[in-house]
Amino acid sequence: MAVHMLVALHFLFILFVVLGGFLAVRWPRMAYLHIPAALWGAVVELQGWICPLTPLEHRFRQATGHGAQSSGFIDRYILPLVYPPGLTREGQILLGLLVVAVNVAIYGFLLSRKQRKIMAARDDKKHGIDCP
Repeated sequence: MAVHMLVALHFLFILFVVLGGFLAVRWPRMAYLHIPAALWGAVVELQGWICPLTPLEHRFRQATGHGAQSSGFIDRYILPLVYPPGLTREGQILLGLLVVAVNVAIYGFLLSRKQRKIMAARDDKKHGIDCP
C-alpha cells in the first residue's frame, strides 16, 4: 500500500512539475512552490539523474515482497507514466526540454499579463482615471 501511495505521489509531483504553472495563473503565489519544483524536474531529466523517489519506491516494493509490478490500477496505468518503458537518454532530454518549454510559456504569459496591468494602471493615472 505504501508503494502505491508513493507512486501516486510521484505521479502527482510530475504533473505539478509540468503543469503547475497553470495553478500560478489562478493563484500567483503558487509560483513560489512551482518554480523550484519545475527547475528540479527539468534538471533531473536534463542531467539524467534518478529522482530520489525512485530508489525509495524500489525499496518499498522489495520490503513488501512485490515484484517489479502487480496488477493494480497504480501499477498498470500510473507506473508506466512515471517510468515510461524504453525511455532513452534522448527521450529524457526531450522531456526535460518539454518541462522547460511549457513552463517558460506559462510564466511568460503571467509576466506579460502583469506587465499589461501595470501599463494600464499607468495609462489610467496619466489620464486622471481613478483606479480602485
